[in-house]
Amino acid sequence: MSRLSDLMSTVFARRYSRATEPDRTGRSIEELCEALLGSSGEVSGMILARHILDRYAALDDNGKRGFFGFLTAQLGIDAEAVRTTLAAFEATPTKATYRAFLGASEARRQELARRLNQVPGATGQLVEMRKDLLRLMRDAPELAVVDLDFRHLLASWFNRGFLVLRPISWESPAEILEKIIAYEAVHEIGNWQELRRRVQPEDRRCFAFFHPSMPSEPLIFVEVALTRGVASSVQNVLSEKRDIIRADDADTAVFYSISNCQEGLAGISFGNSLIKQVVADLSRELPGLKTFVTLSPIPGLTRWASETGSDLPDNSPEQQCQRAAHYLLTAKRGDGAPYDPVARFHLGNGALVHAVHAEADVSANGLAQSGGAMVNYLYDLSLITQNHERYASKQTIAASPEVTALARAAQKTAV
Repeated sequence: MSRLSDLMSTVFARRYSRATEPDRTGRSIEELCEALLGSSGEVSGMILARHILDRYAALDDNGKRGFFGFLTAQLGIDAEAVRTTLAAFEATPTKATYRAFLGASEARRQELARRLNQVPGATGQLVEMRKDLLRLMRDAPELAVVDLDFRHLLASWFNRGFLVLRPISWESPAEILEKIIAYEAVHEIGNWQELRRRVQPEDRRCFAFFHPSMPSEPLIFVEVALTRGVASSVQNVLSEKRDIIRADDADTAVFYSISNCQEGLAGISFGNSLIKQVVADLSRELPGLKTFVTLSPIPGLTRWASETGSDLPDNSPEQQCQRAAHYLLTAKRGDGAPYDPVARFHLGNGALVHAVHAEADVSANGLAQSGGAMVNYLYDLSLITQNHERYASKQTIAASPEVTALARAAQKTAV
């Protein structure tokens, strides 16, 4: 087996070394794409794919916009071919006519992406390509059709079955720890000492999803505090002077930060699977844990209050909690979904609004986005499915009696 593995590695290395040779044909990136789509050889295909990815990486924004324009105009679907093959399948529903219809109804750019992805390391480059696409789409909405194809493929390539959950600790490789610092999007990690306080103590945990094709790039990670009782202040959770407890003494797991790491995977959800997997793993490791909650920001509260004139006359902690509860349970978008993006995420996962806290995040960002208020979303394993189904079908928001009472009090004050 060892000799066979060595032989296969040697063959692959030779093939890949040829794929890294520079392109000397002078063809444009568009011509290279057409050549790749017409290629039938594995090695020649890898060479063409490598050249396309290298050429794309060297483009400026104008060049990238032109490339995506080519994908839009030249590598879409042929509507007439779709109609013709569909009619043939309807008339004679056979394997052959169905295959022809499937081929006609898929944009050629999807096959191009699949062929590009055969090159080692290409998955991460395609994720970066979509990051560029999402940015350029803001001024070129016609490129959105290309994004639909990217999103379709990436959702398949990054489905839960391919993801690997890995704990992040102080002993993790430095390049991974550096990325945790860089990608933290909720509560900034200012330096290595701050990171150490979040991942080294016995009562702290961090978990991240990785993809086998991007083994050194976290996709999403969650930071967890093991506590006695439900945490009500992120400053207390992150305090240098807090008392560290034994993990076995904790009865609550507090998910206080969830950060998506790859902009090119926007819209492809990992958070639901991440939380459920971490809950399952922690339950096995620490059977004394009985409560699983978040300590979440309320990022839309200040903006909503400004837009609707819903600021309360008093700035007392009690009225801050009332306003936050009212916002979380009643503020809606035009489509009827909750106004708050973090609420949409957790409620969609089957959590319930458990408690709200004034002066829970007194950082500059926390004060700006919610006046310092934060919320606990409770993941009650016995109610998750029921809560999710009611939210998905009727957008019903599950909330504790305490939060419901606060929201009602806010309405009375407003009247």
